[in-house]
Amino acid sequence: MISERHVAIVTGGNRGIGFEICKELCRVGCLVVLTSRNEEGGRLAVDKLDHDVDVAYRRLDVTDSKDISSLRDWILETFGRVDILINNAGVYLDEGVSVFDVDEKIMQDTLAVNFYGAFRMCRAFVPIMRQNGYGRIVNVSSGYGAISEMSGYVAAYRISKIALNALTLIMADELKDENIKINAVCPGWVHTDMGGDMAPISPGRAAKDIVHFALIDAKGPTGSFFRNKRPIQW
Repeated sequence: MISERHVAIVTGGNRGIGFEICKELCRVGCLVVLTSRNEEGGRLAVDKLDHDVDVAYRRLDVTDSKDISSLRDWILETFGRVDILINNAGVYLDEGVSVFDVDEKIMQDTLAVNFYGAFRMCRAFVPIMRQNGYGRIVNVSSGYGAISEMSGYVAAYRISKIALNALTLIMADELKDENIKINAVCPGWVHTDMGGDMAPISPGRAAKDIVHFALIDAKGPTGSFFRNKRPIQW
């Protein structure tokens, strides 16, 4: 099936913010590819969406280059294009842990998902966007990755998001003369499995803020960092 409608890939789409992003993209008429590492959870998530929306499921571990290549080949064969990429998959493994105590394996695992996952996804799908002359990428980041807000503890997560923010700026600069926009969005403290029950922001509200930057026009921003749709310092 070759489509002229926006084709959107969402990583980590089986729950929380990722699931709500998929719902919002479906609502505005995109063809959504919901991906997740947990296949059972991903297929259950697709079943929860309205049956009259256009959503497909593909298992994806963003730390596995073969999975990413397989997804790219399937996207090209099925849709012939990709227009939107939302790098939402993430892990948070060192809550309250000192940088002097964090296990090196935790650091590696966090970077593998939060940074290298987005890095590999962009490198796989930006060439398709370039070929079609259109692309929108949103990297789901965090204020924990802002130098302006930096403090101690949670070093693995913080460093992974700093790296993701740097990736956003570097890629935006290299793509500035093309109709491909890439921005980072901090959704804030969201009521999810990661954010906990005390978080004040609903996943639905966070998703709307993220999808806003997935749908910007050619005059929209690129290479910027946002929270609540407003620019924040790196």
